[in-house]
Amino acid sequence: MSRSGRVGVGFIGAGMISEQYLTHLTRFPDVEVLFISDIDTARAAAQAAKHGVPRSGTVEQLLADDEVEIVLNLTLPATHVEVSTAALLAGKHVWTEKPIGLTRESARGLVDLARERGLLLGVAPDTVLGTGWQAAKRAIEAGVIGTPLTATTTMQYQGPDVFHPNASFLFAHGAGPLFDMGPYYFTALVHLLGPVAQVAAMGTRAQETRHLQVGPGTGQPFPVEVPTHLSVLASFEAGGQAQSLLSFDTPLLRQGVFEVTGTEGTMVLPDPNTFGGGHAVRVARPFAPTDFTDGGSLEQVWETVHEAEPEAGRGLGVLTMARAIRSGGVHVATGEVGLHVLDVMLASLESAQTGRFVEVGSSVDAVPSLPEGFDPFAATVGAPALSGS
Repeated sequence: MSRSGRVGVGFIGAGMISEQYLTHLTRFPDVEVLFISDIDTARAAAQAAKHGVPRSGTVEQLLADDEVEIVLNLTLPATHVEVSTAALLAGKHVWTEKPIGLTRESARGLVDLARERGLLLGVAPDTVLGTGWQAAKRAIEAGVIGTPLTATTTMQYQGPDVFHPNASFLFAHGAGPLFDMGPYYFTALVHLLGPVAQVAAMGTRAQETRHLQVGPGTGQPFPVEVPTHLSVLASFEAGGQAQSLLSFDTPLLRQGVFEVTGTEGTMVLPDPNTFGGGHAVRVARPFAPTDFTDGGSLEQVWETVHEAEPEAGRGLGVLTMARAIRSGGVHVATGEVGLHVLDVMLASLESAQTGRFVEVGSSVDAVPSLPEGFDPFAATVGAPALSGS
Protein backbone atom coordinates (compact mmCIF):
# COMPACT_ATOMS: atom_id res chain seq x y z
CA MET A 1 0.00 0.00 0.00
CA SER A 2 1.27 3.48 -0.82
CA ARG A 3 1.88 5.86 2.09
CA SER A 4 -1.18 7.88 1.07
CA GLY A 5 -3.50 4.90 1.35
CA ARG A 6 -4.25 5.14 -2.37
CA VAL A 7 -3.54 2.14 -4.59
CA GLY A 8 0.04 2.26 -5.83
CA VAL A 9 0.57 1.76 -9.57
CA GLY A 10 3.70 0.99 -11.58
CA PHE A 11 4.28 0.94 -15.33
CA ILE A 12 6.30 -1.56 -17.34
CA GLY A 13 6.78 0.22 -20.64
CA ALA A 14 7.16 3.95 -21.26
CA GLY A 15 6.26 4.04 -24.96
CA MET A 16 3.53 5.90 -26.84
CA ILE A 17 0.56 4.31 -25.07
CA SER A 18 1.97 5.16 -21.62
CA GLU A 19 1.28 8.83 -22.29
CA GLN A 20 -2.48 8.24 -22.47
CA TYR A 21 -2.52 6.13 -19.31
CA LEU A 22 -0.38 8.59 -17.38
CA THR A 23 -2.50 11.56 -18.44
CA HIS A 24 -5.55 10.03 -16.74
CA LEU A 25 -4.17 7.89 -13.92
CA THR A 26 -2.29 10.84 -12.47
CA ARG A 27 -5.65 12.65 -12.19
CA PHE A 28 -7.70 9.87 -10.53
CA PRO A 29 -7.57 10.42 -6.74
CA ASP A 30 -7.94 6.73 -5.83
CA VAL A 31 -4.63 5.69 -7.43
CA GLU A 32 -1.06 6.91 -7.14
CA VAL A 33 1.44 6.30 -9.94
CA LEU A 34 4.69 5.53 -8.13
CA PHE A 35 7.07 3.91 -10.61
CA ILE A 36 7.80 3.80 -14.34
CA SER A 37 10.13 1.15 -15.73
CA ASP A 38 11.33 0.43 -19.24
CA ILE A 39 14.12 -1.45 -20.97
CA ASP A 40 15.27 2.08 -21.86
CA THR A 41 15.65 3.51 -18.36
CA ALA A 42 16.32 7.01 -19.73
CA ARG A 43 12.93 6.97 -21.44
CA ALA A 44 11.31 5.80 -18.21
CA ALA A 45 13.01 8.61 -16.29
CA ALA A 46 11.81 11.18 -18.83
CA GLN A 47 8.20 10.03 -18.54
CA ALA A 48 8.42 9.99 -14.76
CA ALA A 49 9.76 13.54 -14.69
CA LYS A 50 7.13 14.75 -17.14
CA HIS A 51 4.22 13.38 -15.09
CA GLY A 52 5.56 13.89 -11.58
CA VAL A 53 6.07 10.17 -10.86
CA PRO A 54 8.53 9.79 -7.97
CA ARG A 55 10.49 6.72 -9.10
CA SER A 56 11.76 5.12 -12.31
CA GLY A 57 14.19 2.36 -13.22
CA THR A 58 14.29 -1.27 -14.24
CA VAL A 59 11.51 -3.86 -14.24
CA GLU A 60 13.27 -5.71 -11.44
CA GLN A 61 13.29 -2.59 -9.30
CA LEU A 62 9.59 -2.03 -9.93
CA LEU A 63 8.65 -5.60 -9.03
CA ALA A 64 10.60 -5.28 -5.77
CA ASP A 65 8.78 -2.09 -4.79
CA ASP A 66 6.38 -2.97 -1.97
CA GLU A 67 4.24 0.14 -2.52
CA VAL A 68 3.36 -0.87 -6.09
CA GLU A 69 0.19 -2.98 -5.96
CA ILE A 70 -0.93 -2.87 -9.61
CA VAL A 71 1.47 -3.31 -12.52
CA LEU A 72 0.54 -1.93 -15.94
CA ASN A 73 2.00 -4.16 -18.63
CA LEU A 74 2.46 -1.91 -21.66
CA THR A 75 4.99 -4.06 -23.49
CA LEU A 76 4.69 -5.53 -26.99
CA PRO A 77 2.07 -8.27 -27.54
CA ALA A 78 4.70 -10.99 -27.88
CA THR A 79 5.86 -10.39 -24.29
CA HIS A 80 2.50 -9.76 -22.61
CA VAL A 81 2.23 -13.20 -21.00
CA GLU A 82 5.89 -13.30 -19.91
CA VAL A 83 5.77 -9.88 -18.25
CA SER A 84 2.33 -10.40 -16.70
CA THR A 85 3.46 -13.74 -15.28
CA ALA A 86 6.51 -12.15 -13.66
CA ALA A 87 4.34 -9.47 -12.07
CA LEU A 88 1.82 -11.98 -10.72
CA LEU A 89 4.63 -14.12 -9.30
CA ALA A 90 5.91 -10.97 -7.58
CA GLY A 91 2.53 -10.65 -5.86
CA LYS A 92 1.23 -7.76 -7.97
CA HIS A 93 -2.19 -7.31 -9.50
CA VAL A 94 -1.85 -6.85 -13.27
CA TRP A 95 -3.45 -4.69 -15.91
CA THR A 96 -2.17 -5.65 -19.37
CA GLU A 97 -2.61 -4.00 -22.71
CA LYS A 98 -4.44 -6.05 -25.30
CA PRO A 99 -4.29 -8.78 -26.30
CA ILE A 100 -3.90 -10.80 -23.13
CA GLY A 101 -1.49 -13.08 -25.02
CA LEU A 102 -0.99 -14.73 -28.39
CA THR A 103 -2.07 -18.31 -27.65
CA ARG A 104 -5.04 -19.79 -25.84
CA GLU A 105 -2.82 -21.98 -23.70
CA SER A 106 -0.58 -19.19 -22.41
CA ALA A 107 -3.52 -16.85 -21.80
CA ARG A 108 -5.43 -19.54 -19.92
CA GLY A 109 -2.34 -20.18 -17.81
CA LEU A 110 -2.18 -16.50 -16.94
CA VAL A 111 -5.85 -16.40 -15.88
CA ASP A 112 -5.36 -19.53 -13.78
CA LEU A 113 -2.21 -18.14 -12.15
CA ALA A 114 -3.99 -14.95 -11.10
CA ARG A 115 -6.83 -16.95 -9.61
CA GLU A 116 -4.45 -19.28 -7.75
CA ARG A 117 -2.56 -16.30 -6.31
CA GLY A 118 -5.71 -14.42 -5.33
CA LEU A 119 -4.75 -11.52 -7.56
CA LEU A 120 -6.75 -9.45 -10.04
CA LEU A 121 -5.95 -9.61 -13.74
CA GLY A 122 -7.37 -6.95 -16.03
CA VAL A 123 -7.11 -6.73 -19.81
CA ALA A 124 -7.53 -3.77 -22.14
CA PRO A 125 -9.47 -2.27 -23.71
CA ASP A 126 -11.29 -0.36 -21.00
CA THR A 127 -13.01 1.95 -23.48
CA VAL A 128 -16.25 0.06 -22.80
CA LEU A 129 -16.17 1.50 -19.26
CA GLY A 130 -16.67 5.04 -20.56
CA THR A 131 -19.86 6.97 -19.85
CA GLY A 132 -21.37 6.65 -23.32
CA TRP A 133 -20.76 2.92 -23.55
CA GLN A 134 -22.07 2.21 -20.08
CA ALA A 135 -25.21 4.26 -20.78
CA ALA A 136 -25.74 2.27 -23.99
CA LYS A 137 -25.19 -1.04 -22.19
CA ARG A 138 -27.73 -0.20 -19.50
CA ALA A 139 -30.23 0.90 -22.17
CA ILE A 140 -29.90 -2.38 -24.06
CA GLU A 141 -30.30 -4.33 -20.83
CA ALA A 142 -33.44 -2.28 -20.08
CA GLY A 143 -34.96 -3.26 -23.43
CA VAL A 144 -34.74 0.11 -25.18
CA ILE A 145 -34.24 -1.63 -28.55
CA GLY A 146 -36.16 -4.77 -27.63
CA THR A 147 -34.39 -8.09 -28.07
CA PRO A 148 -30.95 -7.59 -29.70
CA LEU A 149 -30.75 -9.39 -33.04
CA THR A 150 -27.76 -8.20 -35.05
CA ALA A 151 -24.77 -5.89 -34.88
CA THR A 152 -22.62 -4.23 -37.52
CA THR A 153 -19.13 -2.84 -36.93
CA THR A 154 -16.57 -1.27 -39.27
CA MET A 155 -12.96 -0.15 -38.80
CA GLN A 156 -11.09 0.65 -41.98
CA TYR A 157 -8.23 2.95 -42.99
CA GLN A 158 -4.86 2.75 -44.73
CA GLY A 159 -3.01 1.43 -41.70
CA PRO A 160 -0.87 2.59 -38.75
CA ASP A 161 2.32 2.90 -40.83
CA VAL A 162 0.97 6.28 -41.89
CA PHE A 163 1.60 7.72 -38.39
CA HIS A 164 3.52 5.21 -36.22
CA PRO A 165 7.34 5.53 -36.34
CA ASN A 166 7.75 1.85 -35.42
CA ALA A 167 4.74 0.37 -37.20
CA SER A 168 6.37 -2.90 -38.24
CA PHE A 169 5.25 -4.71 -35.07
CA LEU A 170 1.63 -3.82 -35.93
CA PHE A 171 1.90 -5.97 -39.06
CA ALA A 172 3.62 -8.91 -37.34
CA HIS A 173 2.11 -12.10 -35.93
CA GLY A 174 -0.14 -11.18 -33.04
CA ALA A 175 -1.08 -7.81 -34.54
CA GLY A 176 -2.67 -6.62 -37.79
CA PRO A 177 -6.18 -5.14 -37.75
CA LEU A 178 -7.59 -8.28 -36.11
CA PHE A 179 -5.37 -8.22 -33.01
CA ASP A 180 -4.61 -4.49 -32.89
CA MET A 181 -8.12 -3.08 -33.39
CA GLY A 182 -10.28 -6.19 -33.09
CA PRO A 183 -10.12 -6.22 -29.26
CA TYR A 184 -12.03 -2.91 -29.12
CA TYR A 185 -14.86 -4.18 -31.29
CA PHE A 186 -15.10 -7.76 -30.03
CA THR A 187 -14.79 -6.71 -26.38
CA ALA A 188 -17.67 -4.28 -26.88
CA LEU A 189 -19.76 -6.96 -28.61
CA VAL A 190 -19.15 -9.39 -25.72
CA HIS A 191 -20.06 -6.70 -23.16
CA LEU A 192 -23.32 -5.95 -24.99
CA LEU A 193 -24.40 -9.28 -26.47
CA GLY A 194 -22.60 -11.91 -24.41
CA PRO A 195 -20.10 -14.61 -25.36
CA VAL A 196 -19.48 -15.64 -28.98
CA ALA A 197 -20.27 -19.22 -29.97
CA GLN A 198 -19.01 -19.47 -33.56
CA VAL A 199 -17.25 -17.40 -36.21
CA ALA A 200 -16.70 -17.43 -39.96
CA ALA A 201 -14.13 -15.14 -41.54
CA MET A 202 -12.33 -14.28 -44.76
CA GLY A 203 -9.05 -12.37 -44.95
CA THR A 204 -6.65 -10.92 -47.50
CA ARG A 205 -3.27 -9.20 -47.52
CA ALA A 206 -2.85 -6.40 -50.05
CA GLN A 207 0.94 -6.17 -49.75
CA GLU A 208 3.67 -8.61 -48.76
CA THR A 209 5.99 -5.74 -47.78
CA ARG A 210 5.33 -2.24 -46.48
CA HIS A 211 7.61 0.70 -45.68
CA LEU A 212 7.83 2.97 -42.67
CA GLN A 213 6.36 6.33 -43.63
CA VAL A 214 7.32 8.51 -40.64
CA GLY A 215 10.10 8.79 -38.10
CA PRO A 216 13.84 8.13 -38.32
CA GLY A 217 13.33 4.87 -40.21
CA THR A 218 11.25 6.39 -43.03
CA GLY A 219 11.52 4.26 -46.15
CA GLN A 220 12.66 1.13 -44.31
CA PRO A 221 10.83 -1.99 -45.57
CA PHE A 222 9.22 -4.53 -43.28
CA PRO A 223 7.26 -7.75 -43.92
CA VAL A 224 3.49 -8.04 -43.59
CA GLU A 225 2.94 -11.29 -41.72
CA VAL A 226 -0.84 -11.26 -41.16
CA PRO A 227 -4.09 -10.60 -43.04
CA THR A 228 -4.67 -6.86 -43.30
CA HIS A 229 -8.33 -6.97 -44.40
CA LEU A 230 -10.81 -9.25 -42.65
CA SER A 231 -14.55 -9.79 -42.65
CA VAL A 232 -15.85 -11.67 -39.62
CA LEU A 233 -19.33 -13.08 -38.99
CA ALA A 234 -19.99 -14.02 -35.37
CA SER A 235 -22.92 -15.80 -33.75
CA PHE A 236 -23.61 -15.45 -30.03
CA GLU A 237 -24.55 -18.02 -27.42
CA ALA A 238 -27.69 -16.06 -26.56
CA GLY A 239 -28.68 -15.76 -30.22
CA GLY A 240 -28.06 -13.00 -32.71
CA GLN A 241 -25.21 -12.29 -35.09
CA ALA A 242 -22.63 -9.60 -35.79
CA GLN A 243 -20.67 -8.76 -38.90
CA SER A 244 -17.38 -6.91 -38.54
CA LEU A 245 -14.96 -5.40 -41.06
CA LEU A 246 -11.37 -4.75 -39.95
CA SER A 247 -8.95 -3.33 -42.53
CA PHE A 248 -5.56 -1.64 -42.89
CA ASP A 249 -5.95 -1.66 -46.69
CA THR A 250 -8.37 1.08 -47.67
CA PRO A 251 -7.74 4.80 -48.27
CA LEU A 252 -11.36 5.44 -47.27
CA LEU A 253 -11.32 6.31 -43.58
CA ARG A 254 -14.32 4.79 -41.80
CA GLN A 255 -13.79 3.99 -38.15
CA GLY A 256 -15.99 3.54 -35.14
CA VAL A 257 -19.09 2.25 -36.94
CA PHE A 258 -20.96 0.28 -34.28
CA GLU A 259 -24.67 -0.43 -34.55
CA VAL A 260 -26.89 -2.88 -32.67
CA THR A 261 -30.35 -3.71 -34.04
CA GLY A 262 -33.12 -5.15 -31.91
CA THR A 263 -36.76 -5.95 -32.41
CA GLU A 264 -37.73 -2.33 -31.68
CA GLY A 265 -34.93 -0.17 -33.03
CA THR A 266 -31.29 0.28 -34.03
CA MET A 267 -28.86 1.81 -31.56
CA VAL A 268 -25.89 3.80 -32.90
CA LEU A 269 -23.04 3.62 -30.41
CA PRO A 270 -19.75 5.51 -30.03
CA ASP A 271 -16.45 4.43 -31.55
CA PRO A 272 -15.27 1.53 -29.34
CA ASN A 273 -11.73 2.89 -29.63
CA THR A 274 -12.90 5.86 -27.54
CA PHE A 275 -14.66 6.09 -24.20
CA GLY A 276 -17.91 7.34 -25.64
CA GLY A 277 -18.43 10.38 -23.47
CA GLY A 278 -17.99 12.79 -26.34
CA HIS A 279 -20.64 11.18 -28.53
CA ALA A 280 -24.38 10.90 -28.12
CA VAL A 281 -25.97 7.45 -28.12
CA ARG A 282 -29.05 7.41 -30.34
CA VAL A 283 -31.75 4.94 -31.37
CA ALA A 284 -33.44 4.88 -34.78
CA ARG A 285 -37.08 3.80 -34.65
CA PRO A 286 -38.88 1.94 -37.47
CA PHE A 287 -40.74 3.86 -40.17
CA ALA A 288 -44.54 3.62 -40.20
CA PRO A 289 -46.23 2.10 -43.30
CA THR A 290 -47.77 5.48 -44.08
CA ASP A 291 -44.26 6.97 -44.41
CA PHE A 292 -43.95 4.96 -47.62
CA THR A 293 -47.54 5.03 -48.90
CA ASP A 294 -48.67 8.60 -48.17
CA GLY A 295 -45.79 10.56 -49.64
CA GLY A 296 -43.94 10.89 -46.36
CA SER A 297 -40.49 12.47 -46.18
CA LEU A 298 -38.85 9.26 -44.93
CA GLU A 299 -37.00 11.22 -42.27
CA GLN A 300 -35.48 8.92 -39.68
CA VAL A 301 -36.98 9.18 -36.22
CA TRP A 302 -34.23 9.38 -33.60
CA GLU A 303 -34.29 9.10 -29.81
CA THR A 304 -31.30 10.14 -27.73
CA VAL A 305 -30.33 7.63 -25.05
CA HIS A 306 -27.29 9.51 -23.79
CA GLU A 307 -26.14 13.05 -24.49
CA ALA A 308 -22.52 13.77 -25.35
CA GLU A 309 -20.45 14.83 -22.35
CA PRO A 310 -16.76 15.13 -21.42
CA GLU A 311 -15.10 11.74 -21.31
CA ALA A 312 -12.40 10.13 -19.21
CA GLY A 313 -9.78 7.95 -20.87
CA ARG A 314 -7.41 5.04 -20.59
CA GLY A 315 -6.99 3.99 -17.00
CA LEU A 316 -10.63 3.38 -16.06
CA GLY A 317 -9.97 -0.35 -15.99
CA VAL A 318 -7.05 0.16 -13.62
CA LEU A 319 -9.23 2.39 -11.46
CA THR A 320 -12.01 -0.20 -11.16
CA MET A 321 -9.36 -2.77 -10.19
CA ALA A 322 -7.99 -0.40 -7.56
CA ARG A 323 -11.40 0.20 -6.04
CA ALA A 324 -12.09 -3.55 -6.06
CA ILE A 325 -8.81 -4.14 -4.21
CA ARG A 326 -9.67 -1.61 -1.52
CA SER A 327 -13.42 -1.95 -1.15
CA GLY A 328 -14.63 -4.93 -3.18
CA GLY A 329 -15.99 -2.78 -6.01
CA VAL A 330 -16.85 -4.10 -9.46
CA HIS A 331 -13.88 -5.39 -11.46
CA VAL A 332 -15.19 -5.41 -15.03
CA ALA A 333 -12.46 -5.69 -17.67
CA THR A 334 -11.28 -9.07 -16.42
CA GLY A 335 -8.76 -11.61 -17.59
CA GLU A 336 -11.63 -13.98 -18.35
CA VAL A 337 -13.13 -11.46 -20.79
CA GLY A 338 -9.70 -10.90 -22.34
CA LEU A 339 -9.21 -14.65 -22.74
CA HIS A 340 -12.58 -15.06 -24.47
CA VAL A 341 -11.89 -12.14 -26.82
CA LEU A 342 -8.51 -13.68 -27.70
CA ASP A 343 -10.29 -16.98 -28.39
CA VAL A 344 -12.73 -15.19 -30.71
CA MET A 345 -9.89 -13.53 -32.63
CA LEU A 346 -7.86 -16.74 -32.95
CA ALA A 347 -10.97 -18.57 -34.15
CA SER A 348 -11.53 -15.80 -36.72
CA LEU A 349 -7.95 -16.15 -37.96
CA GLU A 350 -8.33 -19.93 -38.18
CA SER A 351 -11.57 -19.52 -40.12
CA ALA A 352 -9.93 -17.10 -42.56
CA GLN A 353 -7.08 -19.56 -43.09
CA THR A 354 -9.24 -22.67 -43.52
CA GLY A 355 -12.44 -21.33 -45.07
CA ARG A 356 -14.54 -23.10 -42.43
CA PHE A 357 -16.79 -22.08 -39.55
CA VAL A 358 -14.89 -22.35 -36.27
CA GLU A 359 -16.42 -22.95 -32.85
CA VAL A 360 -15.21 -20.68 -30.04
CA GLY A 361 -14.16 -23.02 -27.27
CA SER A 362 -14.34 -20.62 -24.33
CA SER A 363 -17.19 -18.72 -22.76
CA VAL A 364 -17.58 -16.00 -20.14
CA ASP A 365 -20.24 -14.90 -17.69
CA ALA A 366 -22.38 -11.86 -18.46
CA VAL A 367 -20.28 -8.74 -17.95
CA PRO A 368 -21.66 -6.44 -15.24
CA SER A 369 -22.25 -2.74 -15.80
CA LEU A 370 -20.60 -0.06 -13.73
CA PRO A 371 -22.90 1.58 -11.17
CA GLU A 372 -24.85 4.47 -12.62
CA GLY A 373 -23.13 7.67 -11.58
CA PHE A 374 -19.69 6.04 -11.45
CA ASP A 375 -17.25 8.94 -11.01
CA PRO A 376 -13.55 8.31 -11.71
CA PHE A 377 -12.65 11.65 -10.14
CA ALA A 378 -14.27 10.88 -6.78
CA ALA A 379 -11.97 9.97 -3.89
CA THR A 380 -13.29 6.70 -2.47
CA VAL A 381 -10.09 5.46 -0.76
CA GLY A 382 -7.75 7.48 1.42
CA ALA A 383 -4.99 7.47 3.92
CA PRO A 384 -5.25 4.73 6.55
CA ALA A 385 -6.40 5.81 10.01
CA LEU A 386 -3.62 6.81 12.38
CA SER A 387 -2.82 4.31 15.11
CA GLY A 388 -4.87 5.05 18.22
CA SER A 389 -7.22 7.46 16.51
